[in-house]
Amino acid sequence: MNTAEIYNASGGAVGVAWLMIALPLLGAAILLLGGRRTDRWGHLLGVVMSLASFVLAVLAFTQLLGLPAEQRRMRVGLYEFIPGMVDMGLLVDQLSISFALLITGVGSLIHIYSIGYMAHDPGRRRFFGYLNLFVAAMLLLVLADNYIGLFIGWEGVGLASYLLIGFWQYKPSAATAAQKAFIVNRVGDFGLLLAIFMIWTHLGSFAFADVFAKATGADAPSQGVLTAIGLLLLLGACGKSAQLPLQSWLLDAMEGPTPVSALIHAATMVTAGVYLVVRSGVAFFPVGSTAALVVTIVGVATLLAGAIIGTAKDDIKKGLAGSTMSQIGYMMLGAGLGPVGYTFAIAHLITHGFFKANLFLGAGSIMHAMNDEVDMRRYGGLRKVLPITFATFFIGYLAIIGFPLLSGYFTKDGIIETAMEHSPILGWLAVLGAGITGFYMSRMVFMTFFGERRWDDGVKPHESPQVMTWPLIILSIGSVFLGGYLVLNNTFMRWLAPAVGGPAPEEMPAFHFVSVPGLSTLALVAVGAAIAWMKYGRAEVPVVAPRGSFLTNLARRDLYGDAINESLLMRPGQWLTRLAVFFDNRGVDGVVNGLAAAVGGTSGRLRRLQNGFARSYALSILFGAAVVAGALLLVGNI
Repeated sequence: MNTAEIYNASGGAVGVAWLMIALPLLGAAILLLGGRRTDRWGHLLGVVMSLASFVLAVLAFTQLLGLPAEQRRMRVGLYEFIPGMVDMGLLVDQLSISFALLITGVGSLIHIYSIGYMAHDPGRRRFFGYLNLFVAAMLLLVLADNYIGLFIGWEGVGLASYLLIGFWQYKPSAATAAQKAFIVNRVGDFGLLLAIFMIWTHLGSFAFADVFAKATGADAPSQGVLTAIGLLLLLGACGKSAQLPLQSWLLDAMEGPTPVSALIHAATMVTAGVYLVVRSGVAFFPVGSTAALVVTIVGVATLLAGAIIGTAKDDIKKGLAGSTMSQIGYMMLGAGLGPVGYTFAIAHLITHGFFKANLFLGAGSIMHAMNDEVDMRRYGGLRKVLPITFATFFIGYLAIIGFPLLSGYFTKDGIIETAMEHSPILGWLAVLGAGITGFYMSRMVFMTFFGERRWDDGVKPHESPQVMTWPLIILSIGSVFLGGYLVLNNTFMRWLAPAVGGPAPEEMPAFHFVSVPGLSTLALVAVGAAIAWMKYGRAEVPVVAPRGSFLTNLARRDLYGDAINESLLMRPGQWLTRLAVFFDNRGVDGVVNGLAAAVGGTSGRLRRLQNGFARSYALSILFGAAVVAGALLLVGNI
C-alpha cells in the first residue's frame, strides 16, 4: 500500500463491504448455536452464506473497476473500537479485494465440495459452521484498515484452524495436530503483537494510512526501529504461512478433513503471512533493506525445504503439504523483492489458490474412492477408474510444475526472473526448487494414477459424486487460464500497482516467453519428471517403502524440524519448568513453611507459660521483681 489518498465509500457494494464478513459470521453463529435443529439444512446455509459473500466481493470488484485507478482505495468506517486510539474500518482496495475474491470464490467451491465429502459425518453441521467462521475471520484480516483489526482476524483464523484441524478430535493424532498448530502459531503471533506495540509506540497510530505515511515521511523513526518492526512482522508471517523456522505444524495439520486442508493451504490461512508482508512492504520491507533481505532468505530456504520434504512423502496429503510450504516460499521470495515482486507474489498466490485447491480436493476424491487410504503405495492405475479426478488432478499437476502456458508457468517464472535481476544466487536456488517440484509432483502422479494396481482387498474405487467433481472442474479451468490472464500485458500489475506502490505502466517489465531462467527452469523440471518416471512410472513401486538413504530419511522426517524444536525449545522448556517447580517447592514453599513452623513452635512454647494457676503467676511476678531489684542495685553500685 502506498501513501496516496483514501476515499470514503459512499454507497454500492463497497459501502456495505462489512456484509462480506457479517454473512459468514452469522452463518457460523446460527450453525454453532442452533444445535441439532439445524442439522438437516445447516450445510446448505453454510454454502449460501459463503456464496453471498462471494457475490458481494464480485460487486465490490466491479464497482472499483468503474473508478479511475487513483480512486480505487475506499474506506468503510464502522465504529470507534478504542476511543482515541482505534477507529475501526475496512479498506477496500486492489489488494484487499483480490484476496476477498480468492477467499470467497475458492472458499465457496470448497464449501460445495464438502457437501459430498462430509455427507455421512455426524458433525457435518458443526463442520460448516467452522468453515464459515474461517472465511469470516480471513475476510476481516484482509479487509481491516488497521493493524488491530488485522490482528483480530489473524487470531480468528488461528482459532478456526484449531477447530478444523482437530475436528475429528476423537483421534489422538488429530487432537495433537490441532494443539501443535495452535502453539506454534502463538510464537509467530507474539512477534506480530510486539510489532504492533512498537508501531503504536514509534508511529502513534494503528491505521495503515497513518502508519505508512509516518514511516516513509521526514519524521520517520530510525532505520533500526523500522527493521525491528519488519522482522517481528516477518516472525508473525512465518507462523501463519508455515515458513522456516515455524513450519513444523503444517504437515501434521493434514489430520483434519481434506476440505480443511484445501481451505488452509489454498485460500486462507497460509496466505495471510504473504498478505501481511506485502501490505506492510512500503514501510517496513523497502527494497534493499535488511528486513527485505531476510524475507527473501526465508522464502528461498523454505521453498527448497518444502520441496525436499515433498520428495519422500508417501502420504498424498503430506506430499501436497510440503508442496504448499514450498510454493508459499516462492511467494515470500517475491514479497521481498519490491513492488514488481509483490505483484508476482500475489499473482502466484491467486493462481496457487486454484491449482492447490484443485490438487487437495482431488486427493480427497481419491481418498473417497479408496476407503480413506492416503498411502500412495497402495494406489496405482486409478486414471481409468477415476477419469474426472485424474483429468483435473493432472491439470493441477501441470500448473504447479510450471508447464508452458498454464497458470504456474506465468506466475512462478515471474518470481524467478525478478529474483534473478536482484540476485543470481536467489534466482538459481529458485530454479533448483522448480526442478525438485517437477520430481516430487511427477512422483505423486505416477504412484497414484499409473502403474500396477496396488489396492487392498475389498477396495472398489469409484468416481466421486457431481457435487465433488464440479468444483474440481471449475478449479482446473482456473488452473489453466488464470495465470496468463493476470500476467500477460501486465494486467494484474497495472491493477495492483496503486495499492503496493508499483511501477508506472511504462516501467513495467514484460513477460519473457524465452529467457535463460525460463529455459533453465523448464529443463530442470523435465529432468525431475524424467527421474520420477524411471523410479515410479516405469519401475514397479513396492507396497512397503524401502529403508532409503540418509537424504531420503532426512526428507521423511521433515528435515528433523520436530527434533530441532524439541531440542531447542521443548526440552529446555521442560528443564526450566522442573527448575521452577524445584525452586517453588524448596525455595518459596520452604521459606513460607519455615516461617510458619518457627511461629508455630515459638507460640507453642510460649503457650506453656499461660497455665491458668495464680501461684505460678505470683511466682513469676516475684522472680521478675527480684531480677529488676537486683539490676537496680547493680547499677547503683557502679
